[in-house]
Amino acid sequence: MDEDIETPRSHFEELRARARRDMAAIGITDPFIPLLVDTFYGRVRAHPQLGPVFEARLAGRWPEHMEKMKRFWSAVAFKDGGYGGKPVMAHQGVANLDAPLFQVWLGLFSATLDDIAPTSEAKAWFMATAERIARSLVLSLFYNPADDDPALRSA
Repeated sequence: MDEDIETPRSHFEELRARARRDMAAIGITDPFIPLLVDTFYGRVRAHPQLGPVFEARLAGRWPEHMEKMKRFWSAVAFKDGGYGGKPVMAHQGVANLDAPLFQVWLGLFSATLDDIAPTSEAKAWFMATAERIARSLVLSLFYNPADDDPALRSA
């Protein structure tokens, strides 16, 4: 019985250990996450397109958002289980948010990584991850399957 209880914990411990090794191999350690989040969101707030969208949603709540984003990126990178939010729900109903704005977000994220990522491998990993996240959010928030229905297309 004890063996059954220990197996899942050992599995998750191994996943976390592997994630830490993988991140270390590309130069990512714990201090990078707050640097990434603080630098990137400082630039978001100053950005002429992104800043107003984020400020309208987060006015008076920036410290909480920053801590949430640090937990999010730590959980993504290190598989530490520290984030339990619902990103799709968090982005629903955001005023002036549209699909093209995600490309702007990704461009700023890439520029931030150009400036602070410790290695090209780290930049590639974080960009691939951010692109998957953005693609998932765009599909969840804006995709309408009816748009792809050939029967509904005009000839």
